[in-house]
Amino acid sequence: MSVNEKVALGRLERFERSGQQVLFIFAAARLAVTVLENGLLRVRYAPQGQFRPRRSWAVARDDQEFAGSDFSIEENSETIKLKTACLEIAVRRGDGGIELRDASGRVMLQDAPEQGPEFAASGRLRSLKVLPTGEYYYGFGERTGLLDKRGYRYTCWNVDPVDNNLDHGPGADNMYQSIPFYMALRPGEGGFGLFLNNTFKSVFDVGNSKIDRLAIEAEGGELDYYLFYGPDPATILSLYTSLTGHTPLPPRWALGYHQSRWSYYPEERVREIARQFRERSIPAEVIHLDIDYMDGYRVFTWDNRRFPDPARFSRDLAEQGFKLVTIIDPGVKYEPGGDFAVFNEGLEKDYFIAGKDGQPFQGYVWPDDSVFPDFARAEVRRWWGDLHKSLLESGVRGIWNDMNEPSISSVPFGQAGPHIEIPGDTLQGNRAEPATHAEIHNIYGWLEDMATYQGLRRLRPNERPFVLTRAGYAGIQRWAAVWTGDNSSVWEHLEMAIAQLANLALSGVSFAGTDIGGFWGSSGPELWARWIQLGAFSPFCRGHAADGTPNKEPWEWGEEVEAIVRKYLELRYRLMPYLYSLFEENSRTGTPVLRPPLFHFWQDTTTLQLGDEVMLGEALLLAPVYRPGLDRRLVYLPQPANWYDFWTGLPVSGPYLVAMAPLDTLPLFVRGGSIVPFGPVMQYSDERPLDQLTLEIYLDQNGQASGQLYEDDGLSFDYEQGQSCRTAYLVNTNSGGQVRISANRTGNFQPPTRPVEIRLHPLTGDIRIARLERDENQWEIEL
Repeated sequence: MSVNEKVALGRLERFERSGQQVLFIFAAARLAVTVLENGLLRVRYAPQGQFRPRRSWAVARDDQEFAGSDFSIEENSETIKLKTACLEIAVRRGDGGIELRDASGRVMLQDAPEQGPEFAASGRLRSLKVLPTGEYYYGFGERTGLLDKRGYRYTCWNVDPVDNNLDHGPGADNMYQSIPFYMALRPGEGGFGLFLNNTFKSVFDVGNSKIDRLAIEAEGGELDYYLFYGPDPATILSLYTSLTGHTPLPPRWALGYHQSRWSYYPEERVREIARQFRERSIPAEVIHLDIDYMDGYRVFTWDNRRFPDPARFSRDLAEQGFKLVTIIDPGVKYEPGGDFAVFNEGLEKDYFIAGKDGQPFQGYVWPDDSVFPDFARAEVRRWWGDLHKSLLESGVRGIWNDMNEPSISSVPFGQAGPHIEIPGDTLQGNRAEPATHAEIHNIYGWLEDMATYQGLRRLRPNERPFVLTRAGYAGIQRWAAVWTGDNSSVWEHLEMAIAQLANLALSGVSFAGTDIGGFWGSSGPELWARWIQLGAFSPFCRGHAADGTPNKEPWEWGEEVEAIVRKYLELRYRLMPYLYSLFEENSRTGTPVLRPPLFHFWQDTTTLQLGDEVMLGEALLLAPVYRPGLDRRLVYLPQPANWYDFWTGLPVSGPYLVAMAPLDTLPLFVRGGSIVPFGPVMQYSDERPLDQLTLEIYLDQNGQASGQLYEDDGLSFDYEQGQSCRTAYLVNTNSGGQVRISANRTGNFQPPTRPVEIRLHPLTGDIRIARLERDENQWEIEL
């Protein structure tokens, strides 16, 4: 048989059940279907008759960790059906194709009737699905373009795009992150999610080649995928993140504003940046140091001329409320015979990826000749994590992992030459668990991030780590925040960012953001002003700029833009109680922080392709301006709901309206029935405790509203031992028009003594204000 010759499963010979799994034995292969939970199934094909062993670094939880669910088996001449309380999956006897139905019998997912799964001796595999009309597709991770992904073809293979206007633009295919997960929704019928559990290079063709077919292809590994059934997006995403992991609750300071540039140096330049923020009263929390803080780009070193005393430097910044985040690349300078300890130790212990000649694979990165740690090995990950000790001792509070696709050049950086990849047949991992780079490539950055997160937690066991990454794979939310890489200062990239962040959120990656103002090029004042209006509400909020571009700090654009930046960053910090509560919810349930309107209103079919609006939690709706010269824009208010204008506090009518949007105004709306907690204006998150609390209450058509506030110390892991509290707020209106507001706090954490200002927004428009002098664990008032 040639390597490209296709192999089908043949007819079913028999099947057998063992616990939660049913094994189907075909003439040429095997199929296993496992019922992990009521709405969660795993489907695996073994074309050679034997399933691949579980990897020690597997992304998905082990099947044994799930409780399972009751199911029955029904047979007929065509299929064998496994039926749970909410769905059924049928396996075709003739070719091993599957069909997923909900409890009412509606087809949710169906293998193409003309073709079951196919395999080749080369390792390539293919599964062809029916693409029904009227179905919408989301997710696929870090993707450019519009919100609905139907009609696109996506490659899952991590790369560093070379031409940032083209390869990072709306028509781009693959970039830094590969997340082979999608969510499909059909109005009135529910939806499902599919995660291809395969780290090899893969492709999803969503009606691009053939309008009514979705093709899934991979260049190796298994056809191994999970199916998540749910009546709504929240259920699907909850199941997916229960499999791939939740975002750990970050330190509260990481939710503040980050200022970055390639590169801030020497030390005096960084001090000047910090001084300008504080003197101009522009809230900011973090300063990032790019590659030029290092000694000759050697990782885990400092350039002692530019930063002669890092510990004193970081202490001085900390006194002003700033935290330092330093960049780390996986490329270790190749320096035989030198005194670079990281290289010498890694070489001595054989920790670097080696070619067929047994010598470390070399490629050009910032330090010139570089070698690359084999993160597929647990001992290498632990070594790498422990290397961060010196940075932490210097006062560094977070780590920024870059170039970890990995990005490698064939010539020294700065010269024109193609990027290269580690050959796919290069061996990685331990002898007991060998792998090739073809399998590891997509997960290389993910493994580095795991090493970094676990290392930081070991080194500072009671301080929550902050890790930022460029490259990643499904489940990256367990280890790191994500930024979308080297975008450009063009309006198209601002527009693209809205749907890009929404689809990342629907792929489980909520702690994400874009480089505010664009990395490459010069944005100009109007674009920067509009970008900060989106960025101030993004879960990860950072301004960043490339070497050789004009200065892009907020005050560089003139007094008008500086005032706009101050306005929106002050608002972000006032919203910190609400934002932090959303992050805590995300850490438990996977519910996104920033989310597309369809997450709540997917039965409103207008939202299914509404990619230029986004919601922060379920209360706030943003409609960013993403074209130059506009002072208004058309806004759609999802239905059914009541909506209020955030700036006036008054109700507005919809579903369509033209929102006025002069340069200093982001069209921003609040959903009726919401209670949004606000704190005071602060220059950084721990400048003062939450000793002033404002509750903005927006009544729905029934005169009701609800909300919650989560609190802990914002930094340690004490919340895991119960040192946290949650306050549930509830508002009801009786037939006489009296409004009753109650609060109920549970948990052991004691927030500071504080007054509570209550601002009530009814649909009649007569805003009422009250004040509670002391915030108790339980209280109730009437207005």
